[in-house]
Amino acid sequence: MTLAEQLTAPIADHGEGPVWYDRWPGLRWVDMLAGDVLELDSGTGEIRRFPVGSVAAALRPRTDGGVVIAMERGFALADSDFQTIEPLPELWTDHGIRMNEGGCDPDGRFYCGSMAYDATSGAGALYRLDHDGTTRIELPAVTISNGLAWSPDGTTAYYVDTPTQRIDAFDYEPESVLSHRRTAIRIPEESGAPDGLTIDADGNLWVALWNGGAVHQYSPTGTLLDVVHLPAAQVTACTFGGPNLDELYITTSRNGLGDNAEPAAGALFRATPGVRGLPILPYRGGPA
Repeated sequence: MTLAEQLTAPIADHGEGPVWYDRWPGLRWVDMLAGDVLELDSGTGEIRRFPVGSVAAALRPRTDGGVVIAMERGFALADSDFQTIEPLPELWTDHGIRMNEGGCDPDGRFYCGSMAYDATSGAGALYRLDHDGTTRIELPAVTISNGLAWSPDGTTAYYVDTPTQRIDAFDYEPESVLSHRRTAIRIPEESGAPDGLTIDADGNLWVALWNGGAVHQYSPTGTLLDVVHLPAAQVTACTFGGPNLDELYITTSRNGLGDNAEPAAGALFRATPGVRGLPILPYRGGPA
């Protein structure tokens, strides 16, 4: 068992999508339903909040120094400090559906999956933003599109559609992209529901467990290797960061909780599990 320390006050209603990038001042994550990007400066400890829209679902660095963001109903390109935000065309008009979580593939394309606000079964999809700014649906008919990450050698993608209680694996090739879907890991319902995930340098998976109050480390074949317990049930996502990529940052949510419930919910946490992560994969697209 690995212990986690609380780094911030419960500053997010629905904290999600932590990202560590060595060109940024520190960790960035989203307060998703507030439409804000949060930043913890690793040098000063200052916390900054950047409003970007009605929803801020996920973000990744761009190789030109900017940022790509998944908004409520599509994607946007921003400069590095969010002073200029350029929305791309909306992908749908239904206001009952929003983006939720995503990540980049080894070839620099950005993916984000959607879900219905009321979690209607099959109402979401996994979208891919290509280098030229065009989009396509990679996976249709998903319910709560969540964690997405690639193995260290870049040949396998791991993906979560939360209500399935699974982490699925896909073969990945640049031309065919995602293929040969199969179940990699099944999460027992009593452990919580799988949410965001990341992968360490040894190829093991770390998955946040919504209503499970924990992050679990699994081998690619499904063996439970470690558990990080948190004093908040709604654990949403995790990523490796720090100068040596050996710190596991974990986001939590207090969305839907009462004012006096779970005082730590909505805070950012950090654990040191004794392994290293992988550098974040950036988006290689958009105007220079």
